[in-house]
Amino acid sequence: MNQKQLNPSYAPHIYGGGFNPIKNLRPEHVTRALDAFNEGRLAEAGRLFEAIIQRDDTICCLNLKRKKSVSRLDYEIVPVENSRRAKAHQRALVRFYENISASSYTDANIKGGLRLLISQMMDCAGMKYAIHKISYKRDGEFIRGDFQQYPIWLFENTTGSLRKLERQSQLTEGSALDPNKWMITCGDGLMFASSIAYVFKHLPLRDWLAYCERNGMPGIKAKTNAFPDSPQWESAKEAVSQFGSEFYAVLSEGTDIEAIDISSKSQLPYREIVERMDRMLCALWRGSDLSTMSGADHVGASVQSFETTLIEEDDAVNISQTLNRCVDSTVVKILFGDDQPLAKFRLMPPDYEEKNYELTTIERLVKLGLKPDMVELARKFAFPVKKEDDNEQQD
Repeated sequence: MNQKQLNPSYAPHIYGGGFNPIKNLRPEHVTRALDAFNEGRLAEAGRLFEAIIQRDDTICCLNLKRKKSVSRLDYEIVPVENSRRAKAHQRALVRFYENISASSYTDANIKGGLRLLISQMMDCAGMKYAIHKISYKRDGEFIRGDFQQYPIWLFENTTGSLRKLERQSQLTEGSALDPNKWMITCGDGLMFASSIAYVFKHLPLRDWLAYCERNGMPGIKAKTNAFPDSPQWESAKEAVSQFGSEFYAVLSEGTDIEAIDISSKSQLPYREIVERMDRMLCALWRGSDLSTMSGADHVGASVQSFETTLIEEDDAVNISQTLNRCVDSTVVKILFGDDQPLAKFRLMPPDYEEKNYELTTIERLVKLGLKPDMVELARKFAFPVKKEDDNEQQD
């Protein structure tokens, strides 16, 4: 006589096949959302993009790096000519950008200044559009700007121009946007490809987790000569259940169970697929493979030829030109009545290429036998130099 007891808490696929970070997300759902976005209906894809950015570790990290690499840059107000009028425009814009306030339509707790505004504008890198409503408040010779970011799922683009919806599910045309009150930042829209990569990565991740559930924990088998349901049988069953295994069995003497091993004896394909998607995402968002999983010999990020600076510089120019077009001209118009601003906002990306050229030149000179002043080099590249203590200087 024999009896097999399964742990009631054991449920295959409860964490693997049944878990989905985004409810009801399937490949056909992504395809439908992307097609609707291309047709001008942004709501479904906009919600999907937001969820993926928040819940996928790789995309979340890359999105934050892309945004912060630009929002942390210094800026300047550059006059376009040497005149008193241009200097007046410059002073007015300096004061304006120093007192900017930024907020969010969907979260009243989010408040900040220029750095937050630039970070919000950088949402266009993933979402294709970043949309702000601008409120100008004039106080004598001073003007203040309040920027409130709106989610893209409150807009439609069926005519080729963004228009605001009264509600997300609205199927009729939206209201036209006043260019003096709205600022639209356009970007690459990387979430189109990233959402597809997310699905390709998530499916093998689920299968990988399900595989670990089935094969990661060995079963426990106990044999006893006690009769089923007797006190001795129940004691044996209680003993094996305390080992914490999700599968255990209690058998009568003379009974045996043959294990069916479904685990793979070769390398599983899940890891390669997941790493392939992560590497692709790194290249897509940052311009090069920044992950350490590129290969066994890689210990850090690849910075050859300063690939990521190309994207950073382009983002800085995009932000600057958007503010020049939508903000600088309006501020100057309100304060001075001039149609053409004689000063403009400019983000200043670090001069990576120039520094790289200088370092290469120094290396070549050293190979020719020249010995540079190490202190002067450290000052030039803002590199901290360890100071010698008094005893070392006396020696």
